[in-house]
Amino acid sequence: MKYIFLLTTLIFVSKQVYAQDVKKIQTAFENSYIHENDNDIENSINVLKDVYVDDSYEINLRLGWLYYQNSDFNASEKHYTEAIKILPYSEEAKFGLILPKAAMNKWNDVIDIYKQILIISPNNTKANYKLGLIFYNKKMFSDAYVLFEKVVNLYPFDRDGLLMYAWSSLQIGKTKEARILFNKVLMNTPNNASALEGLAILN
Repeated sequence: MKYIFLLTTLIFVSKQVYAQDVKKIQTAFENSYIHENDNDIENSINVLKDVYVDDSYEINLRLGWLYYQNSDFNASEKHYTEAIKILPYSEEAKFGLILPKAAMNKWNDVIDIYKQILIISPNNTKANYKLGLIFYNKKMFSDAYVLFEKVVNLYPFDRDGLLMYAWSSLQIGKTKEARILFNKVLMNTPNNASALEGLAILN
């Protein structure tokens, strides 16, 4: 029953939105894209504010992005959060919310959001990789290793995943594994400077 409800919410926008002139909303979105392409973010925002309803996932998501583009991170955070309230399973809104959170250095919140995404989608490679980078930069190498291992299991010849898996392996003392992985990076990207640096440390 939960999945039927989720599918319904994904297919249909809010009743309030349908109560308005749908064509007016579509035109507002069209004009918003035009203004954004012209780097006129203020008017890109304003045309959507003219048709704003608080329970519209689409409008809140779009405003979250536009306010982020306009460096109004508090407003961006607010609208992405509203979008998530409307559709709690939305990964795109959570990935969007990470943008203003990171810009405001709210790293604990960013980590929590990635973890929320991974609860819903444990094999989401973007979330695994990005969270792995955060852990690596925090010198939480064992935690990073687990996440990069999952990325490489899913995408065995992905350069970025292989490279960070290699560095994490090196940091936790898995030198044989690190050597193999750095060499795989060089198969993917010959003369990769980071892989060569890693191999130089191992030699």
